Amino acid sequence: MNEKRKIYTSFHDIPPREYMYFPKGTIEVSKPGAFSRLEINHLVISMFILTLSFTFALTPFNLRLGFNLYNLPYGLTLSFIAITTAFFFHEISHKFMAQKYGLWAEYRMFPQGLLIAFILGLLSGFVFAAPGAVMFQGGARNYETGRIAMAGPMANIIIALITLPLYLFVFYETDFLSTITGFICYINAFLAVFNLLPFGPLDGTKIIRWNATIWIIMLILSITVFTVTISNTIFAY
Repeated sequence: MNEKRKIYTSFHDIPPREYMYFPKGTIEVSKPGAFSRLEINHLVISMFILTLSFTFALTPFNLRLGFNLYNLPYGLTLSFIAITTAFFFHEISHKFMAQKYGLWAEYRMFPQGLLIAFILGLLSGFVFAAPGAVMFQGGARNYETGRIAMAGPMANIIIALITLPLYLFVFYETDFLSTITGFICYINAFLAVFNLLPFGPLDGTKIIRWNATIWIIMLILSITVFTVTISNTIFAY
């Protein structure tokens, strides 16, 4: 008896409402690495809004003086790099792993989450983002669901582990490069820790159901890198 198709997400379980644009009828599984035009649009919009949100957070708005235009390009550069290395690679890793198992997988933005992120970044200097998720269909088995969930935070952990020694030992005395590598490490480690939390629809819950040992190892790694990065923080925003 065929298993009923299921829908999973990476950041949170989003009901398949009309704005998610799921294909109707038979789902045609794309080749690994393939993107639809709709998916590209959703990715571009999400990255654009998230970049602006983080830029505003790093360049606080003053009601009397407006934005610090001198620091705006600096904040924009940091934000774009952070979004590309953390958000983009996290979601794409989910997508590619799902496609590896022959599932239909595409990213879909969450408009309300993007709006909240933008408002918070603009007005508070703090960004809490739930921009969207990679949706996949095709009746994934338990171990496939676990590996798909693992792929996102694992990508963040790998990037954090690569940039940590660059931040600590290679670019430590170079202000600009040190800030970039440190920020990349910090954002990726934070995103990995957050998504590995064993709550609700986060990746950690799905990984634990598949393999608790792998989840513990990933969580220890991400927390360690995050702690080391924070304890050596020299970011100058």
